[in-house]
Amino acid sequence: MSIGIVDVSHVNVTVPPEMEAAAKQFYSELMGLEQVPKPEGPRQFIGAWYQIGATQLHLSIEKNPQNLVSNRHVCYYVEDLQVAMERLRGAGFDIINEYQDTQESSRFFVRDPGGNMIEIAQSR
Repeated sequence: MSIGIVDVSHVNVTVPPEMEAAAKQFYSELMGLEQVPKPEGPRQFIGAWYQIGATQLHLSIEKNPQNLVSNRHVCYYVEDLQVAMERLRGAGFDIINEYQDTQESSRFFVRDPGGNMIEIAQSR
């Protein structure tokens, strides 16, 4: 018997403190996500929250995250996979596993400035 999940509230990614500014620029400017205010509290001015439709991405600051050795990832759908790939490459990011095709989508992977793996996909 399931627990009854009906939606996703947010996804959390972590970056080391020295990559906070680069990660914020990556998610707001390159990825085009809308930053939203965080609630009041001790971590209000650390990291950032972004709205993506009804879901949020929470960018957290963590000392020594082991992101580069992890395959955990978030998948984002884009309108045009080639445009997304060109913009990421143009901004200096390496594309991992270029153009993997499945029955549902075409996709590739990239890592953000903090080493978090990201899947970029275009549905068929």
